[in-house]
Amino acid sequence: MSNEAHNPHPHEVRIHIDQEPHKSPNPTTGEALYRLGHVKAGLKLYREVKGDHEDLAIENGPEIVHLKEDEHFHSGEPRGVTIIVEGTPHEWDKPEISYVQVVTLFDPTFPQHPETTYSVKYRKGPSRNPEGILAPGSKPVKVKEGMTFNVSQTGQS
Repeated sequence: MSNEAHNPHPHEVRIHIDQEPHKSPNPTTGEALYRLGHVKAGLKLYREVKGDHEDLAIENGPEIVHLKEDEHFHSGEPRGVTIIVEGTPHEWDKPEISYVQVVTLFDPTFPQHPETTYSVKYRKGPSRNPEGILAPGSKPVKVKEGMTFNVSQTGQS
């Protein structure tokens, strides 16, 4: 019998969450990391990266996260806003969003199929643009927390 049969977590690594050491199975899920680090409600977990780059947000969900020994994570306020595209929440860290960006959130293959056109309507936007339509080639719109986008395919252009 192999050693792995005796060890329930054959690929366990040491990681640090908010400067506290923890042992975690590898790979794991974002949800498991939030529990392991006792991340408070409303906060986001970030994977620290080297150099002049933004730390990467880890979603509190079932997505698989691959870990490295002695990797560091920290919790903090979410950056940007959450927008809703066809019922799915997305974190958005820019002040504006374009037609192409909204459609790509809805259909990640859109950049490879730009011949397909979509109708994009939004509501719950900022007071200067609380609702409207985003069309191909139109100017981006300012976003705010909870802004909702409805996207539907209109056919070929």
